[in-house]
Amino acid sequence: MVQEIYLIDDSPDLKETLKRMFKNDKEYRFTSVATEKLDIALKNIPSLIIINEDTINEDSVEMCEKIKQDEDNTITPIIVLSSNKEHEHRLAMLKLGVAHYIKHPIDEEYLYYTIQNVLKLIYINRRVSPLTGLPGNVQIQAEMKKRFLAKEPFAMVYLDLDNFKAYNDVYGFLKGDEIIKFTAKTILKNVHTDEYEDSFVGHIGGDDFVAIIAQTDYDIICQNIIADFDLNVKKYFTDDDAEKGYIEVANRKGVIEQFPLTSISIGVVEVEPGKFANVLEIGEAGANVKHLAKTIQGSTYVIDRRKHQEENIEEEKEEI
Repeated sequence: MVQEIYLIDDSPDLKETLKRMFKNDKEYRFTSVATEKLDIALKNIPSLIIINEDTINEDSVEMCEKIKQDEDNTITPIIVLSSNKEHEHRLAMLKLGVAHYIKHPIDEEYLYYTIQNVLKLIYINRRVSPLTGLPGNVQIQAEMKKRFLAKEPFAMVYLDLDNFKAYNDVYGFLKGDEIIKFTAKTILKNVHTDEYEDSFVGHIGGDDFVAIIAQTDYDIICQNIIADFDLNVKKYFTDDDAEKGYIEVANRKGVIEQFPLTSISIGVVEVEPGKFANVLEIGEAGANVKHLAKTIQGSTYVIDRRKHQEENIEEEKEEI
């Protein structure tokens, strides 16, 4: 995934230097931002912000405060480059949460590894799920909002497991965790490919996942996830249960009930400019379409093909 690095810098020199330094690192993209356009830039939620204090007229302390007070950029790291060697000034920056304060003249090699290490650290910190290593709700919402405000066409893919509680009741939570990790790997394998490089996969929690992909042939993605999941999930059942195709669980009254093997339900929402008023509406559409998928037995995907500014939903159901 591309790392967007914004340079608050009223001179072109820093951008050219960084582009030269990172010429072999294609995942880094540097964008110069004029100080008066900071508000607009923050809406894109960059991976990192570098402030070149020597080239701007605005108060850099106030600028850092503004960035950290922005709801979507509270965890966006900041690096400040400056010739100001006053101890109190540097301390004020660090108190605001600035990740690094690097003094001019800049050691290019030092700056190169500082940028790399900061982004690696923030990536690790954003991987809030210790079980799957995937970004959680904060990052999911930020990614949705970023693409929505940029008016990019994309698809929200909501995924969760069917009969997962029954599986936990029979096999236990440790085995259940193994299926969650298997599900995460299956989604990643089929979403994070060279063809869909601008994609995102998050773990909402429990057995709920989400993927964000550019509008493309996501029918194929859903079909591949389902085929991969159904082929390999049987490994997490005993041979007897896998052969029967169901598990038996005693309900609260002690009555034995039969539940099909764990399957995966997928709801897809097409998002185009003007189709939804906000990200909350996207989430509501996602909940509805995933509910429809779960009404069909077995691994299934349903696509919300609601047209621009229309109230009715034209859905396409595909059962594998």
